[in-house]
Amino acid sequence: MNRRGTAMRMLMLACVTWGLSFPTIKALALVQSSEAPVANTWLLSTATMVARFSTGALLAFLLVLFARGRVRTSRGEITQGIGLGLFGGLGMLLQVDGLSHTEASTSAFLTQATVFFIPLVKALWHRQLPTLREGICCVIALAGIAVLARFDWRTFHMGRGEAETLAAAVLFTGHIMTLEVDAFRGNDALKVSVVMFGVITALFLPLLLMMEDGAASAVKAFSSPVTWLFLAILVGPCTLLSFIWMNQWQPHVSATTAGLIYCLEPVFTSAFALFLPAWFSALAGVAYANEHVTPALALGGGLILLANVLMLTGAQNDTLLNEHGV
Repeated sequence: MNRRGTAMRMLMLACVTWGLSFPTIKALALVQSSEAPVANTWLLSTATMVARFSTGALLAFLLVLFARGRVRTSRGEITQGIGLGLFGGLGMLLQVDGLSHTEASTSAFLTQATVFFIPLVKALWHRQLPTLREGICCVIALAGIAVLARFDWRTFHMGRGEAETLAAAVLFTGHIMTLEVDAFRGNDALKVSVVMFGVITALFLPLLLMMEDGAASAVKAFSSPVTWLFLAILVGPCTLLSFIWMNQWQPHVSATTAGLIYCLEPVFTSAFALFLPAWFSALAGVAYANEHVTPALALGGGLILLANVLMLTGAQNDTLLNEHGV
């Protein structure tokens, strides 16, 4: 069985669900703004994170009870879950705040800098260079990201938003590399996910409660039935499935390969944005227009897809060679 190839395909599926989360969060935010008009976007984003990951932690805990019959967690699973929660949670905090101080296209490009940071950290820390195939595919993917983000080097400057987004990319790099640590190889992905979701909730809940009228505004933000439908989408496929798949399958590929696969996320986001906004608008009664296919989307998405096809083909060829004793 080609576990590496299977892992790559499962991580691609995780990217599909993460891609679904962006138009869902946008639609949810539009509904919440009408339900709690006095609340700022930072408060609404924080409330959504608390609802999303606290519910995810509870459901993942119930999955552990049902699937494992016991909740006893090893020290390694707790340690890894804490690391994933801290890297992922703090990274999302910096990313959200950074978006308030820079252009969205610049933020999108800098967030995907994990493709560059991962092989750099591995080269410096583990003295391990990426393979030639990984290096070529990373360059192709970076070119695709730059096209998708419409990044303009002439207007780039290192302000607060750029600095925070780069710091977020560093934290996301830590999140990805935490799943490559040999000491965590035998960990139960379900139990690790419970700890991870709980840590992210613990990071965002105090922040929400410290905001003026934070709890009251959060209740108003989720007072409409349609907000619970959007939350269910975020909790189910976009949190439970995606992160459990990530925690279970990423250890079967290198962190460099995983970072490359995760570049598919904005491609799937763009694909969903072609039709989901109109559906969500009709459902929720908000103004949210579909996006359209552009030359940048076709070229940038094509480059990222090409890089992933090359990696997946390489994984299959490696398996064939091993089967024939080469």
